[in-house]
Amino acid sequence: MKANVIKASLVGSALLSLVLVGHAPAADYQHSLKVDQMNFSWSVNADSLAVRLSAPTTGWVAIGFNPTEMMKDANIVIGCVKDGKAELSDDFGSGPTTHMPDDKRGGANNVTLVDGSEAGNITTLEFSIPLNSGDANDGVINPAADTKVMLAYGPDRDSFKMKHQFAKTITVNLASGAQK
Repeated sequence: MKANVIKASLVGSALLSLVLVGHAPAADYQHSLKVDQMNFSWSVNADSLAVRLSAPTTGWVAIGFNPTEMMKDANIVIGCVKDGKAELSDDFGSGPTTHMPDDKRGGANNVTLVDGSEAGNITTLEFSIPLNSGDANDGVINPAADTKVMLAYGPDRDSFKMKHQFAKTITVNLASGAQK
């Protein structure tokens, strides 16, 4: 009897540990900026960029790197939390005001979803992208150079086709965190 109680206790502890590890908070980020009401946090890792975006919406949030004219030529990551599940799209700025998924342009989805949530009308997404995916639709992100970063979020609808209600482009050195 005593052995069964001990076994049950050990099994319960192991299951609790698995649950806690599965829901562990994301790692701290090296840098963070608040741009109006949108938060952008990131860490430069060996060959990738870990990103956390949050904004006051229950719709989509997005980031784009190195546009040439408005959204044109940008490596864009757009995502939302729909029915409790995070969704991301790896897009390319196909024109000044248009974008489309990389995989519809002969590229690949190179974004790795880490986590996503909605709480108190705030959408938060965490993901990582390679600094150099080799995909012509992505371009190379050089953390040591100044990088044009587009931040945006949409209205309270989980549709990537909805126009943004906030958009701003900043220049930042991803390695140092310095905003220009």
